Amino acid sequence: MTRKIKIGISRSETKHTNYPAWILGAHDAIEIVELSWEKQNEADLIDCDGLLLTGGIDIDPFYFDKNIVTYPNQPNTWNRSRDEFEISLFNKALKLSMPILGICRGLQLINVALGGNLITDIEFAGKTNHRSKDGIDHVHQVKIDPNSLLAKICQLTNGQINSAHHQAIDALGEALKVNCNSEEGIIEGIEWINSENKSPLLAVQWHPERIENKEVNPLSKKIRDWFLKEAAHYKN
Repeated sequence: MTRKIKIGISRSETKHTNYPAWILGAHDAIEIVELSWEKQNEADLIDCDGLLLTGGIDIDPFYFDKNIVTYPNQPNTWNRSRDEFEISLFNKALKLSMPILGICRGLQLINVALGGNLITDIEFAGKTNHRSKDGIDHVHQVKIDPNSLLAKICQLTNGQINSAHHQAIDALGEALKVNCNSEEGIIEGIEWINSENKSPLLAVQWHPERIENKEVNPLSKKIRDWFLKEAAHYKN
């Protein structure tokens, strides 16, 4: 009997069910392990083959710039318990050399955990709105670095993606590089500069789990395929 791949998915406050549905849409030899600040079940990560860090509420600026106390479109409250839990999850996954996929907030959390910071509101910074409107994601083009892991995975140098965020990476975290940008230069994806002896890692600012035609779109399907392939090899 084939061993099931176990994917740890961080609990999101919003649209959480989209993530396991997307992962499980690949095949039936997968088991989802929900990792949640509410359960404080970080210990369950040891049984997983991959970590997916999901979207959701803004990261508390305490973790990247303690001088920031207010900014446009900030949430009514942050969730520092979630921030601390997921930063710890990420660091543990790195120590285990476990495959990691970050989506939206997940990308931002990876960057912050590695010492980077964020633009607190991209419109306030003079960029185009990337937030969803009336529940519909913003859609725009991205340019992909042809020498990146992302380009190798998706076999694309440009594409159309969906956005539902108002923050973005400013300064990159340690050992990271940009793999794609929006047309006006907003960072839309990150990966290692040098992946040797590190966790397989990819993070994107868009939402591949709900992008249009996700079962055929390379910027969803091939990213999922790469992540699950790495997870399948993790303990073998």
